[in-house]
Formats: sequence, C-alpha cells, structure tokens
Amino acid sequence: MKTYSTLLQSQTGAVRTITTNRPDVLNAQSRVLLEELDDAFLRAADDPEVRVIILAGAGKHFSAGHDLGSPQEMEDQKKTALEPGFKGEYRRLWERFFENTMRWRDLPKPTIAQVQGYCIMGGMMIASACDIIIASEDAQFADRAVKWGGSHVQYFSMPWDFGPRRTKEYLFTGEFVSAAEAEKAGLVNRVVPREKLETETMALAQKIAERDPYALKLAKASVNETQDAQGWRQAMEGAFKNYMLTIPHRMEMGTYGPAAREKAPKDRFAVLNKKAG
Repeated sequence: MKTYSTLLQSQTGAVRTITTNRPDVLNAQSRVLLEELDDAFLRAADDPEVRVIILAGAGKHFSAGHDLGSPQEMEDQKKTALEPGFKGEYRRLWERFFENTMRWRDLPKPTIAQVQGYCIMGGMMIASACDIIIASEDAQFADRAVKWGGSHVQYFSMPWDFGPRRTKEYLFTGEFVSAAEAEKAGLVNRVVPREKLETETMALAQKIAERDPYALKLAKASVNETQDAQGWRQAMEGAFKNYMLTIPHRMEMGTYGPAAREKAPKDRFAVLNKKAG
C-alpha cells in the first residue's frame, strides 16, 4: 500500500481501512489530505484484493470539517492557488470539495464511514458520501454554515439524508445532532458504544466482503441511479451554485477568506477539543 503524509492505511482480509491522520487539528481537511484521500480511494477501488472500504478518523473525532486556518494549510494555499479572484475560488471549491466527494459517492465498491466525536461541516459531507455510516454514541453531526452567513457545505446531501423538514431545522438553528437522533432521522445506519466502534464496523465490513463483488457493484449502482433519476445529481449541482452565491455576502460580513481567519481564535482546534471533552 502507498504511504501518505495525512492518512494511515491497513488491510484486514478484503477490507481496506483508510484513516485520516490529523488528530491535532480534529482531522480538518487540508488540500493535501483531500488529494491524498482521493488517491487512496481510487487505488482501493482499483485493487482486486479490496472489496469494502472503511473511512475512519484518528483520535477523538472523525472530522471537524475543512481546514480553514492551520498554519500548514495557509502556507499551502499561497503556494498552490489555482487562479486569482472568484474564478479561482470557484474552481478550488468545485474540484477539492464538490467533485472529489461526488466521485467518492460513486466508487464501485461499498464504503463505510466509522464516525466518532465531531462529524461536522465538511466531516459530515464526506461521511454522507459513504454508503453506510456506523457512529459511536458520542458522535455529533452538524452543518452550521448559516451561522456565518453561508447556506450549507459544498456537497449538500442533507435533504436526502434527513428529509426536507429536519434539514431545514438543522440548517436554520445550526444545532448539533446526536448520534441517536441521526440514526432515527436516517443519516446513520446504527449507533454503537465508543469502545465497540472499530470492531462493529469491521464485522459489518467483513460480512459485506463475503458477498460477490460484482453483485455489490451493481446493487450500489442501482441505488445511486435511483437517486439520480429522482433528481439527486441535479439538486446537488444546484445546491453547490447556491453555496457559491453566499461567498460575496460572507466576505462583506467578514466571515469568509482572510478577514474570517484573522477573527478566528488561533487555538480554535484546542477550543473545540475542550468543548467536546
């Protein structure tokens, strides 16, 4: 298996586990992490020894979302800007957050998100692209974009995961959704004790891995195509455009870009860790 700077990988039978490994910043999604994750997913999808893929996060939390301010990410953004201005920002957000996640949703193999602690904003985004979500009892989900003048995250599947009315309530209030509530609403398949999260997720993955891989591929494709026929893909692209329309507004508010980073506490990841206990 290939080694990465922001990921860990392991193989148990026909199950590949890909673990985001930035626990010091709550597995915030930097450019490097997202590009490495895309590469790892595609390699696993192309590996005949892999039948099921588990996506996990190292440490106490699955992911607190996009990396909006770590020193490493800020330096990297200066070096890797795609294009100047809004045009470049559109391309960055489309390629690194939307297009990547759409591709992961359509991987030809079953994917399982193993979720503990915070699974918020971009964290919930990549978890929702997986076919199955197993959550620990302490898991918390949220899209709090409205609080800062946004609409939602780039890959916006919440109406399909929660239903329209629950989605509106969660977006409008920005409140955290418990694992139990997320299971009841339909986002999460099952909730397990924290100490059993890895074993329960692996047991399910191994059970699925016993099935014929070609049958699994076609079964997954049929479910995804059913959603697509109902307008899922068109709705996702429309939601991304609505998201982009919030950026000029947020820049005026000072909740997007350099102004927002200046306002943010320098130790915000430590603050989040403290809040989560």
